[in-house]
Amino acid sequence: MKDTRAFNAVYRRADATWHTPYFVLFYRKSDQKRVGFVAGKKVGKAVARNRAKRLLRAQFLLFVDRLEPGEYVWVAKPELLEKPFTSLTETVDHALHRIGALTRKKQR
Repeated sequence: MKDTRAFNAVYRRADATWHTPYFVLFYRKSDQKRVGFVAGKKVGKAVARNRAKRLLRAQFLLFVDRLEPGEYVWVAKPELLEKPFTSLTETVDHALHRIGALTRKKQR
């Protein structure tokens, strides 16, 4: 997602929202998979905000194959920069399960 209108649509009409100490995840069901990452000035200066968005983007890429189609907006919180990457993965997994965005594994 690139324009403000798309972000605001997800914020206002989100089907699910999940707050963690490190980020807020907004999810809106849709036919296509779209994602946006946000880090406000509370996160820090430009270098810190960019690092926070890179961390969220890397976490998203770990789960992208298992995600339901929809629009996702990840909003970073300042505490995100203090959390180790590997333990952040557990938080992301839990958040995605709670909002129902992960596809069920196919049984053989």
